[in-house]
Amino acid sequence: MTDLYQGFASSSIGGLITKNLGLPAPTKLERYVEGAPLVDGTVAVGGRGRLAESLVGILDTLGIAAVGETDADSTYRGLVFDATGLTSSDQLVALRDFFTPLLRSLDRCPRVVVLGTPPEQVTGSERVAQRALEGFTRSLGKEIGRGGAVQLVYVADGAEGAVASTLAFLLSPKSAYVSGQVVRIGAHGAAKPGPVTDWTRPLEGKVALVTGASRGIGEQIARVLHRDGATVVGVDVPQAASELQGVMKELDGDHLVLDITAKDAPQRIAHHLSTKHGGVDVVVHNAGITRDRKLANMAPSDSGDRWESVIAVNLTAPERITRELLDQGVVNKGGSIIGVASIAGIAGNVGQTNYAASKAGVIGLVDSLADELKDGITINAVAPGFIITQMTAAVPFATREVGQRLNAMAQGGLPVDVAETIAWYANPASTAVNGNVVRVCGQMMLGA
Repeated sequence: MTDLYQGFASSSIGGLITKNLGLPAPTKLERYVEGAPLVDGTVAVGGRGRLAESLVGILDTLGIAAVGETDADSTYRGLVFDATGLTSSDQLVALRDFFTPLLRSLDRCPRVVVLGTPPEQVTGSERVAQRALEGFTRSLGKEIGRGGAVQLVYVADGAEGAVASTLAFLLSPKSAYVSGQVVRIGAHGAAKPGPVTDWTRPLEGKVALVTGASRGIGEQIARVLHRDGATVVGVDVPQAASELQGVMKELDGDHLVLDITAKDAPQRIAHHLSTKHGGVDVVVHNAGITRDRKLANMAPSDSGDRWESVIAVNLTAPERITRELLDQGVVNKGGSIIGVASIAGIAGNVGQTNYAASKAGVIGLVDSLADELKDGITINAVAPGFIITQMTAAVPFATREVGQRLNAMAQGGLPVDVAETIAWYANPASTAVNGNVVRVCGQMMLGA
């Protein structure tokens, strides 16, 4: 769907008007194209800490050109700073000393990553300094402009060898609409990364279950996981059967038509995955519905529909399905469970008490299982912000425009942005990425 305002703002006349009026001027984001290099340009690395000496080598294994010595006359696609060695607040000046000379040397749509130590793992002045990194990265994310993004990655002691998949995602256009996020690696144990022989198809030989896969975000998730090598098993309701079959046929995948809220749905899904595929490696709980209305107007006569149906589809079904797959041992060793939450579950939204409760519950599911899972199985969630879909296209124009502009990138995201984030979680090399909730929202200005 075309962003008409973005097209206007990028024109010569529109650019002049938006500049004079102080209106948002969104940069067209670069997104990953299959077959392209992960990073089209050079990444400058710096800092001092546990990862500093290995960063250039790690990026080299990903096919990313990196340099440890910077040149004021060069242009950089990305910056990585190792701040794990900062142990007191006075040492935070190292952030300014590294970034300030380089920010004007960044190419369009740059990617910036700061590496730190989880504050909960250290004490005293070091804990103070490491916690300060969150304010720095979130503020820089709102300053950087030109379609750029800034992230903080806390790397637990012992998880230094598990950062490759996260750097590959955050430094590439795959994370186009992700900014201002805090990612934790090894927070729930430093699981050894699974082997990846081909970084362009990390899911080769894997089986991925995607609910709500017939259209919208779910369809795009299926397409991206298929691109990365997975055999996709799409699930959707009978009303969407023909669309689901069409998508799965195109992707050479498999499909299962059922209502995930049905009493026997978890058992049917588990049986299908076990008998036809020998298990599952990636489980994506994408299916979701909205039934918006202010709580005061949610009369008892329709509360069963508006309240209970939203909770049932968005939260209870994923919880029941996850438990069944785990109890039956259907999720393979090193598997990944991924929930689709929402920014509404973090910040709340008028008229969405039911929806926000369900999506906050998805985050609760991540929290409850992250320390419980065994055999290298992980659980994470994405929390989309304003994503341009058929559903948001029906939102009134003024409301839609405000929703798209209230983020650091001044635009809405695309379904592929959610899908790419899920593919990063699903990567076998991401086994130390566990218990995370990453917002795909262009770094919303309010509420989160």
